[in-house]
Formats: sequence, C-alpha cells, structure tokens
Amino acid sequence: MNKTAYRRSLILEKLDDAGQVNVTELSQLLNVSEVTIRNDLDKLEKNKLLIRAHGGAFKANNIALNVSEKKKINLDYKRLIGKKAVSLINEDESIILDSGTTTFELSTNLKDFENLTVISNALDIVNNLSQYKNLEVFMPGGYLKEFSMSLVGPMAERNFRQLYCNKLFLGVDGIKENSGIYTHYMEEAYLNQIMIEVAEEVIVVADSSKFKKSGLAFICGFDKIDKIVTDAGIEPEMEEILKKKNIEVIIAQ
Repeated sequence: MNKTAYRRSLILEKLDDAGQVNVTELSQLLNVSEVTIRNDLDKLEKNKLLIRAHGGAFKANNIALNVSEKKKINLDYKRLIGKKAVSLINEDESIILDSGTTTFELSTNLKDFENLTVISNALDIVNNLSQYKNLEVFMPGGYLKEFSMSLVGPMAERNFRQLYCNKLFLGVDGIKENSGIYTHYMEEAYLNQIMIEVAEEVIVVADSSKFKKSGLAFICGFDKIDKIVTDAGIEPEMEEILKKKNIEVIIAQ
C-alpha cells in the first residue's frame, strides 16, 4: 500500500471511531501538511466515503441535518422532553433557549407563565413565542445561519455577554461519555460557551439518540452542566456515568 492510500485508510479508521475528523489534528497525527489532508478529504468525499465540513469531515451517516429535517426525528421523545423541561422553570425567572428542535418543543409549553423572560437566538423559537403575549422575549441579534435558523457571530456574542439568566436550556448534537457535549457548527459552539458563562444553571435537553455521538465542534465538558433532560432510552451505564459527574439526569416519560 502506498503512502497516500495508507494515510487515507487511517483517516477512514479515525472517522469510523470518532464520527468526525479535524484537519489540524489529522495533519499533526499523520505528520503532513493541512493542504495534503484537505486533498485527502476531498478525494474521499468524491468517492462518497465522507462528508466535508468546515475544518474537517463527518461520516457519511453522521451528516448535520437542517432544522426542518431534524424536527421530524424522534419527535415524540422531544415533545416529552420539552414538557418535562418546562417543569424546571419558575415564575419571574429569565431563561435562554438555545436553537434546536428540542428547545423548540420546550418553547411550545410556555403559555401558562404569567411573568417569564425568554432569551433566544433561534428565529423559529422567537416566532413561536410571539403568540404568547405574557412573555418578555429578547433576541440578541447576529447574522443568520440558515441551516439551523439561528443568529450567531460577533454581534450575538457581544450582546449575550451583557445578559444574565437563571437557566440555560441547551440543545446539542452529541454527548460523548469521555469528553462532553458537541454541536456541528463552530460559531454555535462558541456562542453556547458564552451562554453557559452568563447562566446560573445549565440544563441540556437531548433525546437518547444523542448519546455516544459527537459533532465537529466541542461546546464544554460535563463540569459545566447541572442537569440533562432526556428520555427513557438512555443506557443505564451512561446514566451512571453522568450521575458520577454530579449531573442530575431527569427522565421524561
């Protein structure tokens, strides 16, 4: 096997193990330039062996879906999780709803609050909340990432740093037992990190299919998370791992 074929074989092995690969990490691991790695990834994508993304690549079966497609996946579980998560909110609080299909389901259950401040960077969530006249809704601004219908970038980051909230409800694309939580987008990961900084309590809302998966962008480790609301499909071993990390696991049924 020549060097190129061997290198690409190792890339595919790494991809199979982790679900995604990063250009810089592969360059360091394989001791070749980032240009060489990008050429490898481009060639592998042409052969339909992976999906290229900014800064790396995903397994072909781990593609980031757009928000309308994601809303259809595990919808019953997401609705259960959304209802359960609302029970954690008290009157007179301020909350952040991160963009995501599970946080969207949470937003559909806020009509009974008399005094609640909701901050969100998600267009679909803010549009949904506009029907509830009793809520005070803030949208920090930014530029539109159409794939996820969320506002990100320097304006969003600056404005979020000026805010404070009692609870952050965070949707994620993956939860890895040995590292933490992930999303598919670098801009969203950085904005999520700022949300975490300004929140008293961080609550991850994710159906059980998100466990043992990751995304291209790391958000944070388990030490930043207070609670995870999920469904009964979570594996007992994973639940035990989270509890040992002092995370309260709440099962929506």
